[in-house]
Amino acid sequence: MTGSPPARRDTTTGFLLRNAARTEVARLFAATDRVPASLCAMWLDLDRFRQVNDSFGYAEADAVIALIAGRIRSVAGERATCLRMGSDEFAILLPAVETPDAERIAGRLLATIDQPIPLGGILLRPSVSIGITWRLAADDPLSLLARADRAMGEAKRQGGDRFVVMAVEPPGVTSAARSARQDLEIESVLHASLATGDLALHYQPIVRADGSVEAVEALMRCAVGGRQVSPLQLVAVAEKTGLIVRIGEWILLQGARCAARLRAQGCPTKVAINISRLQLCSQSFLSNLHAALICAGLPADAIELELTESLFVDASPVVQANLRGAREAGVGLAIDDFGTGYSSLANLKDLPATKLKFDRAFINELPEDRRAFAILSAITRLAGELGMVVVAEGVETAAQLAACEAARVDATQGFLHAKPMSEEALSQWMETRKSR
Repeated sequence: MTGSPPARRDTTTGFLLRNAARTEVARLFAATDRVPASLCAMWLDLDRFRQVNDSFGYAEADAVIALIAGRIRSVAGERATCLRMGSDEFAILLPAVETPDAERIAGRLLATIDQPIPLGGILLRPSVSIGITWRLAADDPLSLLARADRAMGEAKRQGGDRFVVMAVEPPGVTSAARSARQDLEIESVLHASLATGDLALHYQPIVRADGSVEAVEALMRCAVGGRQVSPLQLVAVAEKTGLIVRIGEWILLQGARCAARLRAQGCPTKVAINISRLQLCSQSFLSNLHAALICAGLPADAIELELTESLFVDASPVVQANLRGAREAGVGLAIDDFGTGYSSLANLKDLPATKLKFDRAFINELPEDRRAFAILSAITRLAGELGMVVVAEGVETAAQLAACEAARVDATQGFLHAKPMSEEALSQWMETRKSR
């Protein structure tokens, strides 16, 4: 896949985006190599900002972010390089700033950001956690940023609304440093992969009790340094950086094209695609969904969207409009990972879902755990009465499959049937089943 280079500047704040951070730090490294001066890095994370998103929606939250960004710029000054590192995270790069001045700037940031903001009839009092560090002789751009991020994390652990200075690495942070650097490396690879087409989708079948294929779930894969990265880690980095929206658009299109190719070979089946909160909060979500269907020449019911239950009950008008639009178009909606965390029977009757996927945490206990079996059986009957297809995830043994069938689950997914596979392998797998 090819495309235009990723944007470098955030439209909400005017700050440079996270994908420009490495280049900017390297540029400042070069400047401080020529001039005897220090390079200070600050990492800022707004405290409890998710409450603003959940309570007022993303449009209001963006307005708050823009206002706070203005406050950051006013304190940091014109010589500072300001970056938006995540939805509510920022970095400030300050050349020729020593410890006393850096602490003074951080104190002013705390006081300025704390000023009240009128929002929805209340006065919001934002606060921020700040990590401060300086360039060390052995640093590269990623290690400097990672240390600033860890200093911010320590400020969070101390209760927030404060700054923490980490001039050198404290003992015992080797693992944390490695993890933070790895996240930055994964982010860099994701940016490059979106431009070069190195991302890949694998597919795992969902099989009905009669052996027919109910759907196949599209799962993202990516290699970093020749090593496959955990999908959970990939998604976590993509969501933190906002890349999940662009990646989600790509997955929609590729998943739709896979569904079209399967139909062309005489194996019509739905392709299930996971959708993130950031995608569903986008005003362009429905147009991207329709564009994927049109480009692939598919009917809407050939695609199914998998979402967590919390997204179904999200109060945001944009989310609700996107859910309604998808269902009205004929796209199926599945509740993913049901049975853990947010799940509520009070919500189940009102959700526009067409499928319910039981989390593997229940299936792992089968067939020994009779309570897990009783819950699986009861919810399966209830979901059936509500017109939903029920899928059990994580089926790995014949005994688990037998328990799911005894509970009258409609379909199962797991290593017992097949591991996630490339589209080519999936095509062969489907052909083999046709000949049975």
